[in-house]
Order: sequence, then C-alpha cells, then structure tokens
Amino acid sequence: MLIGILQHTPHWVWGLLAVLVSLGIKQTLPRRRTLRSATAVPIAMTSLSFYGVMSVFAQQSIALAAWAAAVLAAVALSHAVGVGSKTRWLACEQRLLVPGSWVPMMLILGLFVIRFGANVMLAIHPDLSIDRLFGLLVSFAYGAFSGIFLARGLAMWRIARQAQPPSMAY
Repeated sequence: MLIGILQHTPHWVWGLLAVLVSLGIKQTLPRRRTLRSATAVPIAMTSLSFYGVMSVFAQQSIALAAWAAAVLAAVALSHAVGVGSKTRWLACEQRLLVPGSWVPMMLILGLFVIRFGANVMLAIHPDLSIDRLFGLLVSFAYGAFSGIFLARGLAMWRIARQAQPPSMAY
C-alpha cells in the first residue's frame, strides 16, 4: 500500500519537499536578515496551513475554530518559553542576527507530513472531508505548527521594535 501511495503521488510534491528541505537547512545556519525576510517564512507557512484548512474543511466551522485555537495556544506557549529570544537586532546594519536552529526544519517537515498524510487519507477516504473529528484533528495540528512559526516571526518583530529608539513626538 505504501508503495502504491508513493507511486501515485504527483512528482511536483517531491519537488516541493526538496525545496522545503532546502529552506529548512538554510534555517540551521546563523544569518543576518532583514526583518521582512526573517518573517517571510513564518507568514508563508501560517498562510499555507490556513489555506490547507479552508481548502478541505471550509464547511466545518469547528475546523477553523480548532486551527485558530491551536495557533493562539502555540503563540502563547512559544512566547512563554522564549521562542526567538536568542535573536539579536544589529542596529548598525538594521538587520536581525538570527541564530541557526533545527526547529524551523522540524516545523516545515511536520507541516508537510500532516498535509501529505491528510491528503492521502482524503484520497483513500473522501468522506473524511465531512468528518468533524478528522477535520478538528488535522486543523488543530496545522494550527499548532503554524502558531510556533508565527511566534518566531512575532518575536523578531518585537526584538526589532524594542531595539528602535522611541520616536520623538513634537
């Protein structure tokens, strides 16, 4: 069965996986990044997970609620444990110094595996698209992974904003 699934997977999916792995590997190295480029991946991954929920479970309000609750919980928990706290603002360069981490790679692969697995299950059992429990679980997983990504992006915005001198009001 696994061989059949792999054989029937469109070739572009493997290309996408290669791009995602490449992106994840780049995240393992410390880099100087603009605020915009440092937050692009979290925004993109959050948007893609939201699209994943809406494209399959749009008729299930519980799925959207699960996604939103998971995003909010993951952002709050990530903030509480200090996600992104090792990032530094380099004022002279107007850039962030983002330490390398394997966490983005794991999050990227986690989202890919969830999306791939959900799509395989939906291809085998199309009726799962109206199954409330399936929609809730998949959406919650998408939201949890995305929330961690989003928390990392928000931490970078916070670090950059706190490092900026307060504007003078006249």
